[in-house]
Amino acid sequence: MEAIEELAVQPCTSSLYLRPFRLSYRQNGTKKFWDFMRTHDSVSILIFNTSRQCFVVVKQFRPAVYMCETERHHPQVFENQDKESFTSLENPLPAVVGVTYELCAGIVDKPGLSLEEIACEEVLEECGYRVSTAGLRRITSYRSGVGLTGSRQTLFYAEVNDQMRTSEGGGQPEEGELIEVVEIPLGESMKFAYDETFPKTMGVIFSFMWFHNNIAPNLPKK
Repeated sequence: MEAIEELAVQPCTSSLYLRPFRLSYRQNGTKKFWDFMRTHDSVSILIFNTSRQCFVVVKQFRPAVYMCETERHHPQVFENQDKESFTSLENPLPAVVGVTYELCAGIVDKPGLSLEEIACEEVLEECGYRVSTAGLRRITSYRSGVGLTGSRQTLFYAEVNDQMRTSEGGGQPEEGELIEVVEIPLGESMKFAYDETFPKTMGVIFSFMWFHNNIAPNLPKK
């Protein structure tokens, strides 16, 4: 996962996932404009393995996180951002600075499938567990990146056990995915959530808190 090499940056002139726009408008009599991106909505799934009393999350290299850290250490990296040619990164940072812990998740890009069906597909592809739509509990939905994308993410909860695991997961290599499945013991989950040495999404922190407030009190006592 961390064998990253031949890094180069260039402007993105077309993308299957991002579309930049500028909205002009008048608010309370003042003329304004705002630059934004259109992206896909998404689903994420909090997975709890009842066999081993642990959360199942994913770990992967995120280029956007990596480049944010790169710019923080090397502010000049985007100085030639308007050039059409590639800009090779000299003395690149170790890939680990771009690795994050996240909930199992995926974009909503299959018009024929419900959010629940897409969520089930993602759980199987990324984490190797086969769950049914009836086995999902919808927690909530919320807006992410409200200043840039405004996309909606819907969060589900799924309980699994060892018998439901049919593969190792890991994502779809043909789509460029390289995912490591990680188990976080229930008893260590809140410590993990607030430990900044493990870079993670807000979804991990929020969903762990939701679990401890809504599910944990009803778990069988040891």
